[in-house]
Amino acid sequence: MDALARFLGRGTPVPGGLPVANPRLENPPSLQVLIDGQLDLDADALTLALREYDSELATASAELFPSTRQPEPGEEEPPPALMGLFGWGRHVVKLIGFNTSMPAEVLEPCVQAAHYEAEIKQLAFSHASHVLLYYAGYEPDPVEQMVALAAIAGCLARFGGVAVLNETGRTSVPAVVLLPHEEDETPMMTALRSLPFPFLFMGFVKLEIEDEPGVWMRTYGGHVLGLPDLALRTEGHQHGTFAFHAFANMLAYLRESGKAFLPGDTMQVGERSYLRLRERNEAEWYLESDGHMLVGDPITADEANVQRGEP
Repeated sequence: MDALARFLGRGTPVPGGLPVANPRLENPPSLQVLIDGQLDLDADALTLALREYDSELATASAELFPSTRQPEPGEEEPPPALMGLFGWGRHVVKLIGFNTSMPAEVLEPCVQAAHYEAEIKQLAFSHASHVLLYYAGYEPDPVEQMVALAAIAGCLARFGGVAVLNETGRTSVPAVVLLPHEEDETPMMTALRSLPFPFLFMGFVKLEIEDEPGVWMRTYGGHVLGLPDLALRTEGHQHGTFAFHAFANMLAYLRESGKAFLPGDTMQVGERSYLRLRERNEAEWYLESDGHMLVGDPITADEANVQRGEP
């Protein structure tokens, strides 16, 4: 069966066979890669890059084919120039490539507030083409799905990839950080699995709200991973590192324990920092979330020792 049919989920996947997209997935996770220059991807070279990326991808394959879709009347955005399928094990990833820059309404929120060098941001803003990566495989774990997407995105750094975006998370990272380095002893797939969730798989954003003192720190996109979004108001931007690590540790705990946070839960998030969780209130429109948002309010150590439901 040809690649387009398998891209559309037609056919039956066979262990060791060509990848077939999973037609049952709804709202699959996605990452986007900005490319410096026009698309110039080669399937054989991508296959080799994938197999060299990590031993887990030793059987990976890449297929690319031109898009035949014609522009619709009145359509503002041009149709894709390229489509592709990647596969290994239980994983399948779709690629849709465009020889145009990403729409500004997607690009700016992901790049402008991201935490990396201005020079790379400039490259991101001046990119000439981009690709969309969608998970289309059979692995049910959403974190493993994101790891598979990140591996493809990392390989694309060798083919002009400048930055990797998470549109849902409203964040981005330089593509090169997803590449293996000679001095690294940790396998890349293991390294991707150990990334703090708010680094790429979710977003971490600082918000200054008019007439609100301090700076809000919050995450976006937790629902994609089956996790809540978290928010905390701090005294200023200098507390960004603290908030990032607090959120990362809280989310990692949820992932590893399989437990859930509930409003009223208290916890220690620093040497002398404690929080009580609550739902956002109606006035906190800037904390809206596509999933479940929990807000951490600072409390004292004595208050943290009071169990939920006690006076």
